[in-house]
Amino acid sequence: MTKAFLQLFLAIFCVTVSSFTPSLSLNRVTKLKGAESEVSFGELDGSSVRVGIIKTRWNEGHVSNLVEGARKALKECNVTEANIFETEVPGSFELPLAAKFLAMSGTVDVIITAGVLIKGDTMHFEYICDTVSSGLMTVGLSTNIPVIFGVLTCLDENQVIKRSSGDSNHGYDWGKTAVEMATLRNQAVGLAANKGTEDSALKDLGFNKEKKTTETGPKKKVFF
Repeated sequence: MTKAFLQLFLAIFCVTVSSFTPSLSLNRVTKLKGAESEVSFGELDGSSVRVGIIKTRWNEGHVSNLVEGARKALKECNVTEANIFETEVPGSFELPLAAKFLAMSGTVDVIITAGVLIKGDTMHFEYICDTVSSGLMTVGLSTNIPVIFGVLTCLDENQVIKRSSGDSNHGYDWGKTAVEMATLRNQAVGLAANKGTEDSALKDLGFNKEKKTTETGPKKKVFF
């Protein structure tokens, strides 16, 4: 009797878990190898996904490489250039608040943050790492907008280079993750990505990509 009950329980459990599995095609699996890590993704369609990228100016060279990797992955997932919005903040400590502003605007389906932290001689590194990771997680949980933790926390610059260049560019992984999480989020809340209805809000937040040909003076960069 006990054995039969256990078999019935396991059968029900398997069916329940499978019903919450996101519908991703596994016909084509991409294996991504980063430094000392590996993750696989199924075929992803981000043609209707809106992505916000917030990067830091601190360690700008390495961060730019990470963003380039993320954009490469987004392009492979059919995310259009018009649906990618990018801005920047001074450092990683400012990422959580900037991410919250963008999430609250309701103009994107997912946010990728990009930053680089390298340990120095003091405890500053530990404090910032803990605060930023916790802050970004809180933004995602409180707004229901996925926030990708794209902040490298390394002990030296060599570790950064290994994780931000070539085939080990973690930014590429983050781009794939962003599309998958945006798809999962939209499925969970029963929404399709809106098209064209958020333009006004995006412009207010400094995401306007249109260039005015009538301007004669120097152009100003707008941030949050």
